[in-house]
Amino acid sequence: MPGTKRDYYEILGVQKSASLDMVKKAYRELALKFHPDRVPHEQKKEAEEKFKDISEAYAILSDANKRALYDQHGHAGIDQRYAQEDIFKGADFSSVFQDLGNFGFGGGLFEEIFSDLGYDFFGSGSRRTQGSRRRGRDLQISVDITLEEAAQGTEKTITVPRYETCTTCSGTGARPGTKRATCSQCKGSGRSVVGQRGFYIQQTCPRCGGEGSIMQSPCAHCNGEGRVKVTRKIKVKIPAGVDNGSNLRVRGEGEAGQTSHGDLYVIIEVMPHSLFQRHGNDIVIEANVSLTKAILGGEIIVSTLSGKVDMKIPAGTQCGSIFRLKGKGIIDLHSKNFGDQLVKVNIEIPQKLNPQQRSTIEEFARLSGEEIKVSFTDKIKKSFR
Repeated sequence: MPGTKRDYYEILGVQKSASLDMVKKAYRELALKFHPDRVPHEQKKEAEEKFKDISEAYAILSDANKRALYDQHGHAGIDQRYAQEDIFKGADFSSVFQDLGNFGFGGGLFEEIFSDLGYDFFGSGSRRTQGSRRRGRDLQISVDITLEEAAQGTEKTITVPRYETCTTCSGTGARPGTKRATCSQCKGSGRSVVGQRGFYIQQTCPRCGGEGSIMQSPCAHCNGEGRVKVTRKIKVKIPAGVDNGSNLRVRGEGEAGQTSHGDLYVIIEVMPHSLFQRHGNDIVIEANVSLTKAILGGEIIVSTLSGKVDMKIPAGTQCGSIFRLKGKGIIDLHSKNFGDQLVKVNIEIPQKLNPQQRSTIEEFARLSGEEIKVSFTDKIKKSFR
């Protein structure tokens, strides 16, 4: 009866001035919270009523014409203008979640919320086919590789536990030579319609689990499931240039479904290296250079991912200087261009000098105009020479 209903704005918990986006956000949160299949059994009836109320409120407040009529005349205006069954017509439920799905009703989060629970909206045109519901589950597995393997590419054999189609019954779940009987509850459709007050949803038939038929004699090998758990060894080619966290999809190597296999996602984890650090496609390494080579110049041997190379050290090199070895980094997965190797120089300072070396350094200091203070211990040592 008009006047006995709660205010639609109050139901969604928004102000009368709330924008459409705010209305959508409020409905999305409440739909997830009060869906009957997401609450304890003892709260299901109460949740169903709340779920219908918030859906009705959203159907009105998300439609500009209905909202204007409601703002002007309240529930009386809506009840006079629209029959109860027509309230939901034109309500854009799919747009509620386009910010996350952005594929319309068929691909948005709204369908995920209900279809994952076994529901579709009656008459929405978004009913998922049995084939799409029976696709095998995707699998994910992590693989450790070395930095060298990441740079050069490799092939790994990984062990994957998964469900595969039962070879005894060919995936039907029925004992060979027997047939399935049409479900008496859904008459073979696999779906049942529930709802009231003009708001209807389809749900998976509880008797046959959406199959549309009942198994009379289950397969002894798979216990009627149509698939069995096995462990497979699968070779996976890892391309050069992958980085830590790279995600490789191997099509069709997931679990078997009733119509198709899922995919296998291989997550790459590159192990730390004792010498190199990776920064994007560049490689960084530190190299020690003697004091004399830093002063006079020379060559040092530097390790790279592809072997050892000679690198020139110019005279007067300072500690911390960085030199670039062009193209000695890691190949880019997309552009196929190579990064560089950056070599940071650490100058080795001798901790002990023999008398001749010390004398030479002191002479160099005097020629450079530096004052060398000789310690008392050194003076004693010199007096006994």
